[in-house]
Parts: sequence; C-alpha cells; structure tokens
Amino acid sequence: MIRLGLIGCADIALRRVLPAVAATDGVRLAAVAARDRATAQRVADTFGTAAAGGYEDLLRRDDIDAVYVPLPPALHAEWVERALRHGKHVLAEKPLTDDPARTAELVALAESSGLVLRENFMFVRHGQHRRVRELLQDGAIGDPHTMTAVFAIPPRPPDDIRLRPDLGGGALLDVGGYPVRAAQLLLGDGLGVVGARLRHDQATGVDLAGTALLSREDGVTAQLTFGMDHHYASGYELYGSAGRLRLDHAFTPPADHRPVVRLDRGGTERLVLAAEDQVGASVAAFVRAVLEKDTTADPAIVRQAHLIAAIRRCAGIPLHAPWRQK
Repeated sequence: MIRLGLIGCADIALRRVLPAVAATDGVRLAAVAARDRATAQRVADTFGTAAAGGYEDLLRRDDIDAVYVPLPPALHAEWVERALRHGKHVLAEKPLTDDPARTAELVALAESSGLVLRENFMFVRHGQHRRVRELLQDGAIGDPHTMTAVFAIPPRPPDDIRLRPDLGGGALLDVGGYPVRAAQLLLGDGLGVVGARLRHDQATGVDLAGTALLSREDGVTAQLTFGMDHHYASGYELYGSAGRLRLDHAFTPPADHRPVVRLDRGGTERLVLAAEDQVGASVAAFVRAVLEKDTTADPAIVRQAHLIAAIRRCAGIPLHAPWRQK
C-alpha cells in the first residue's frame, strides 16, 4: 500500500484526483499539507486523513512514500526537488517546470535516486488516444501530413492563479501544454517550433491565448491553438494522404463520456468507444509504476519542456524573463 501525501490543496486535487485516489487499489491518502494549517485540517477531515504542519513537515514524515504536487507551476521545481531529496516518489501537475534544463535535472535526480517522477497530463491515459494511434499505425488515413489541435477555455475569474505571472500563470503553461503534448503523442519526436504568437493581457501581464506551428524534418506539421478567454474547445484533427480523422472532447472528457472518432475516407465513419475515467487511469498508472519500481522517465517530459520554451522564445519572450508584457 502506497502512502500518499498531498502538497497543496488545489481545486484539481480536491475535485478530481483525491476522489480517484480513494477509488484506486494500492494507495491511500496518508497526510495533507497546505499553506495554512486550517485549510489542511479541513481537507484532511473531508478525506479522513491527517493534516501536516506544512509542506516540509509532510516531506519529513516517515509514513509518506509518495506525494502529489498540484501547486502553481512556479512552485513545482522547488517542491518536486525537495520531495525527491526526501526520498518520495512524485506525481506533479503539469507543467513539471517551465525550464527545460531544470526539468532535465529533476528527471535525472529521480532516476538516479530510484524514484518515480511523473508529469500529470491525464489525457494521455485515456484509451481514445490509444485507439487513434492504432488507426494511424494501421494506415487509416494514409500517410499523416498535418495535425490541428485546440484547447481553449472560458475567461477565468479575477482571482484565478492562472492570471498571476509570479505563479507561472498564462495560457501557454496552463492549456497550451495539452495540444503540444498531443502532437508529441500522435506525431512522435523530432518536432520543432517554426512559428508562434502569444497574445498578452495588459492588465495582468499573462498570455491569454496563442498559436504555435510545429514541424518535423519530413514536413509533417502541427498547428496548435490555445487560450483562456474563449468558448470551450477541446479536440484535434489529422489529415493524411487517404483521409481525415477527428476527435472532439480530447483533453478533459467526463468519466461517462463515450468518445467518437470520426473518419472521413470518402464517407464518414463514426467509431464509438467505451467511456473511461482518465483521472483514475492516471492515478492507477502512477501507483503501478511505484509498486513495480518503474523509475524510467517518459522522454516526452523533457521534450515537452523544450517545445514550450521554444514557443515562448519564438513568440519573443526570453526563457528567464518575467512573463509580464514589456
């Protein structure tokens, strides 16, 4: 039984991940830490566990084997490293960090320490993407030539952390990572950024929307759109030499949603798939990796950090400069 600690009582943890932990065999929530003890105690009471005095206190506990880190992006690197140095396995919300070098350091630290480190892009655990990959490998649309993907959400409330540059806010780090990760998943490695634009909000300084064009050396491209002042959109299409494939609700489908893959090859086919809970699947995959001592990191983690940094650089935002618009 893996004894899991929570570092930070974020909404995604309380609403989605901790219920999935409670429903997953082989893991139990052993302690909760928050910025203040009252919040930790309230969450601990809700989930029937213990409250820690703070993040560091939780990491020092002997009854914690692994931690889940849903802190704001700007805090990930510090607390992921501290957790690893305390000998804890780590499931961290995306992005692991916003710096490719820092990301690579943490991946290397986890592997050299014999610890599991996972970046929690939950959508990749959903079987709908596995089915899409099978279709591509089977030549369902011929040779893939280009991909389009979009993930956009409605405007955030004024106090949302995604509107704070000092916490790593902005559309690229929050929603932009999804289409970038999907391009990796479906088109493989070898992708580079050949163009990007980010639209900033003058009041908050964060990027509210953006577009990036990725390409492989063989000419296969991916046009990615993301934003957080939009009508909700979540999906991708792939265009090939013999057809087109489309998937909606690609990134945050409800657990009871039955995905539909649409194939256009002269006529339209609808492949209706089984509903799956990608949150539960992500927790289960992490638990399985810890129990099986699978400490090999997914190479997509570091590639993802390089692509995000390249999008930022191509859009004219230096890697280590504040996100605030100059």
